[in-house]
Amino acid sequence: MKVVFNVDAITAPLTGIGRYALELARGLARHQAIEDLRLYSAYQWVDDPAHALSANRTIAAVRRHVPFKAAALELYSLLRSGLFRLHTRTLHGYLLHTPNYVLMPFDGPAFTTIHDLSWLNFPQAHPRERVRFLERHLPRTLEQAACVLTDSQFIADEIVGKLALPRQKLRVVPLGVDGRFRAQPRAALLPVLSRYGLADEAYLLTVATQEPRKNLVRLLRAHAALPAALRARHRLVIAGGRGWLNADLEREIAPLEACGQVRRLGYVDETDLPALYAGAYAFAFPSLYEGFGLPVLEAFASGVPSLTSSGSSLAEIARDTAGEIALCIEATDEGALRDGLRRLLEDDGWRAQAIPRGIAHASGFTWSACVDATVEAYRSFT
Repeated sequence: MKVVFNVDAITAPLTGIGRYALELARGLARHQAIEDLRLYSAYQWVDDPAHALSANRTIAAVRRHVPFKAAALELYSLLRSGLFRLHTRTLHGYLLHTPNYVLMPFDGPAFTTIHDLSWLNFPQAHPRERVRFLERHLPRTLEQAACVLTDSQFIADEIVGKLALPRQKLRVVPLGVDGRFRAQPRAALLPVLSRYGLADEAYLLTVATQEPRKNLVRLLRAHAALPAALRARHRLVIAGGRGWLNADLEREIAPLEACGQVRRLGYVDETDLPALYAGAYAFAFPSLYEGFGLPVLEAFASGVPSLTSSGSSLAEIARDTAGEIALCIEATDEGALRDGLRRLLEDDGWRAQAIPRGIAHASGFTWSACVDATVEAYRSFT
């Protein structure tokens, strides 16, 4: 089996889709069923995922600062498609997989991964040029694709219902949790926690890009509504880079940061993130909408009791055969979120049973299984 894999999404700072693309690229390179793997980034072939990360850095910087972004995005897409056609004209017997929605023109079997429909359900939470780009180009991708992969059954059902894709063209392939996310003795975490000034804190952690869909404003308000002594024992720590459309968040968070009730760490390097999870007293991820919700599984694997939303795919991945492992609340209900946080932080009996259940549940999600299922999809649709 010969594969052209698009690695545009492997861009620093590495977040959800970039992590998925990186893990797939690494796994496909090692997979015994893959005879040849070619990695394509932006406008060129790259040697390996590390090369992609370096090559994409310049493109990402230009995207952030270019004027007339909608027109620039269309022009870039047109030029990239032309170069891709030129670069693949002599390839025969290959399939193409893009892990980030929109396919480039390709004569062979093509696979795309659609992680969620947030651009359709919450257009106000995305840059306008991104929404317009997907509205214009995703219909062609759905027609071109031999198979559409997605991360959860919830999103598969949405794609059928809202994009009218035949269910037989879909394949659900859950993501994986890196083995570095695990429960660890406090002493082993101290070098990392000390660098962030968290060595002596029983902090409440959230890991999310600072953008509207992550529901951080309501999380801030719910935490601020907790009893003062509880807030003081469990400061809210936010790990994640600055995103977009976050003026409301900035207004809400400024006084809370000033008084020390909340702390933002910014983007946390992936080498430090496992220790940051494992050192947390509790984890909260009340996102309005997710295609999978990998941070919840990473918290489970780290032995950290968690709270998340009851909607989208989060309720799907936050439960085992016995029911909910995380505390699942209605994301838009600030009172329920406040009460959920209080139970998350104070209910020792619930916390004691949630920890081992979470660890056991997360162990069933591995990147090797994700890669194997992706390769099986290639086999089934070519």
